[in-house]
This record gives sequence, structure tokens and C-alpha cells, in this order.
Amino acid sequence: MQCHHFDAHRCRSCALLDIPYERQLATKAADVHALLGEYPDLDWLPPVASAQAGFRNKAKMAVSGTADNPILGILDASFGGVDLRDCPLYTQGMQEVLDAVRAFIMAARIEPYRVADRRGELKYVLVTESPDSEYMVRFVARSQEPVTRISKHLPGWLAENPQVRVVTVNLQPEHKAILEGDREIVLTKDNSLTMRVGDIPLYLRPQSFFQTNTPVAAHLYRQAEQWIADARPQHVWDLFCGVGGFALHAAPHANRVTGVEISAEAIESARTSAAERALTNVTFDALDATTFSTGHSARLADGGPDLVVVNPPRRGIGVDLAEWLNASDAHTVVYSSCNARSLAKDLTAMPQFQPTRARLFDMFPHTNHVETVVLMSKVATD
Repeated sequence: MQCHHFDAHRCRSCALLDIPYERQLATKAADVHALLGEYPDLDWLPPVASAQAGFRNKAKMAVSGTADNPILGILDASFGGVDLRDCPLYTQGMQEVLDAVRAFIMAARIEPYRVADRRGELKYVLVTESPDSEYMVRFVARSQEPVTRISKHLPGWLAENPQVRVVTVNLQPEHKAILEGDREIVLTKDNSLTMRVGDIPLYLRPQSFFQTNTPVAAHLYRQAEQWIADARPQHVWDLFCGVGGFALHAAPHANRVTGVEISAEAIESARTSAAERALTNVTFDALDATTFSTGHSARLADGGPDLVVVNPPRRGIGVDLAEWLNASDAHTVVYSSCNARSLAKDLTAMPQFQPTRARLFDMFPHTNHVETVVLMSKVATD
């Protein structure tokens, strides 16, 4: 992938861009294999590669400049703006929406936030693209001050840009390096974006998490589904389930599926997907995954799971949940990790499980990050 911003040293976010992609992937694989070197019998499936450009479904643009000349991109060391609307990680459709957003900011006279003197309103613009080329646009503002102007100009702008289905204002009043705040003001009839993965619609609300590489995420879900089907479980738990991707893929292969996620917004989306598909064997709970697990019996006879999917944040599942899983009746764990170091630490805390198969999914080309999925089986005891 060629990028004139990288070549000019204006943006170096894609730190590995000057390394051939095949070598990037081989290096990531070698690094993860080394971190999991304690398991020499682990069967590594071929890594799933990504497209090298146009793969990213979410743009996180810092807004700088002025209302007459807003800049969407990143801030340099002196808080000056670097325009990244034509970043090659984005599709042509995403780039066109970013151009339209810039024009909207000028028309609505929304003053960009100035970090240096803590003045202005608009801090970020967050744009998400669905596989059907529909979009969610979120304006992250310091206060409600621009909401009236945004609302006034929005109908005409949406008529010109019908591919934009969801528009919100997120309020983030603090002068901190925080991307978004807790309060979201939805300005459109629709409040979720349909992220179709295969034949399963997942509904992404403004503050819900979704993988930033939709095609590779689809491969990830299919791999997990295959392993789940092979295990023939009775009761599956999907912990840290987000909008329900793993749980919904598991549903055809288990008598019961329980999804757990701390975000009530994400759980509402997951329930919508399950209802739309008339899945009566799937339930979702808005709870902390560790609190939920450790508060339940680990025995299958008492309603515990025999297969558990975990997809934690970078910190991993932690000691308490790892110990609970290790002592449980579950015979299979599918662990999807965005941080191989925390993955290795968590596997060590579950000695009753043997990692048997693993695969890399390159969600983040041109960076050092990679998704690793491990299939684990309970060690047979005499």
C-alpha cells in the first residue's frame, strides 16, 4: 500500500508500512508463536490475511483548524492538524463521507476544539462504514452548544447524503485524551448501523464495540463457529460478547447460548439480532463477565457451561475468571485475543486446559497488532 502521508512523515500510524505485507504477517506469526512457545504441540492453522488498503470500517478523526477551514485527521506535536481524509485505509465511500462531513462543519459553523487554549467545541468526528456502504457519523463535542446548529442543517445534508443512516452528538466536556463521553444525543430516526456478517445482521449502536476490519472479522466468526460445531456443546457462554457476534454464530450448534457483556447498549443490539432471527435458545445479560461467571455454579449439572467463548479487552480475562474456568466443568474454551501477551498469561493460569489449535487473524495490517484465536480442551484426568 502506498501512502503519501506516510512517505512525507506526516502520519506514521501504520508503523510497518515500509515492510512488505507478507513479511509483516510472518513476523507477527513468529512473535505470537514465541509467546505461546510453552505449547509445542499447538496446531497453528494458516493465518488469515487482510486486504492491504480500504479495509478499515471506522475513521477516528481529530478536528482542528477553524469553522471556515476545518481539518479532519490527527494532531501533530504542536497541535496542528494533519488532513487524513484520503487515508488509503478507508474505502472511497468513506473518504467521500469524510469530505461531506467537512462541508457540513463549515455550513453549520461548528468551531473545532483548540487543545492549546481549551476553546472551541468539536473535538472528533467518528465515522463507521457498514458492509452495505451505509454510515454512522458521530460528532464529539465539548458541550451541547453546537447541537441546535447541527440539528438545523442536518435534514438538508442527509438528503444530499442518504448513505448516512445514523448521526449523533457525543458529549465529552473534559480536557483529557479521552475519545468520547458517556452521553450520546441521537439526531436521526435510526439509532443503529447494520453490520452484516455473512447472513447475520449485527446492530452497532454509537458506543458499541465492533472489530474495525469487517471481512477478517467474518473469517474469525466462521472459524469459531466451526470449532463450536465440532465440540457439540449443550450450553455455550459467550463472555465479553459485545453485540453478540460469537453467540449468534454459536446458536445453531448448541441447546443454549448465554451472552454476557457489561455494555447495556451492546446487549440491546444483541437481543435485537436474536429476535430478528427468531432464536429462542439465546439470551443476553448486561453484566460484568467475571462477576457473572464467579457468581454462577461451575458445574454443568447446575446450569454451568460446557463451552465458553471469551473475547476480552487487551488486559485479558484476569486471574479470577481464569481460575473459575480452570475449575469449571467446561470441556472447551475458545479464546479470541487482541493481545498475545495477556493471552499467554491467561493460558498459564488455566493448566487444566490444553491449547490444541490456534490461528492468527490480521485485523490490523501495517501495525504490530494481531488477533489470535486459540481452541482449548480440558485435560483428561484419571
